[in-house]
Amino acid sequence: MRRHFAAALLGLAASCAQAQFARAEDAVKYRQGTLFVLSQHFTRIGAMVNGRVPYDARAAAENAEIVAVLAKLPGAGFGPGTEHGSRGAKPEIWTEQARFKEQNERFIAEATRLAAAAKTHNLDQLKAAYAATAATCKACHDAYRNN
Repeated sequence: MRRHFAAALLGLAASCAQAQFARAEDAVKYRQGTLFVLSQHFTRIGAMVNGRVPYDARAAAENAEIVAVLAKLPGAGFGPGTEHGSRGAKPEIWTEQARFKEQNERFIAEATRLAAAAKTHNLDQLKAAYAATAATCKACHDAYRNN
């Protein structure tokens, strides 16, 4: 029951993400919040695939499912006027919108593959999908994030 509720809630959040924000700073907070939560779940999977914590197939699948849903959310927070409240974002996000959107779509696709791999309960498949997803994160961070 709890898992179904969480899945329904995440689905609702994904559909609401496309809604307009009342203020640019709301979009920035939304973006930063979703990226933070996404990183928390992705890091949990990373700890398993890198052997820092024992592999738990069920936990990996649950976290990967959350990552796949959350991957769709932050893009809505990069709208016009949000560049002024950004802490680590490079200006190219707003000047290279098509390229940035393409990077984001690659991340969403890899996150979806990560969730599918996690459902197999095969650690080797999870490791491969995690590495591919992490590579999309790194590519986007290299291009659009100040370190």
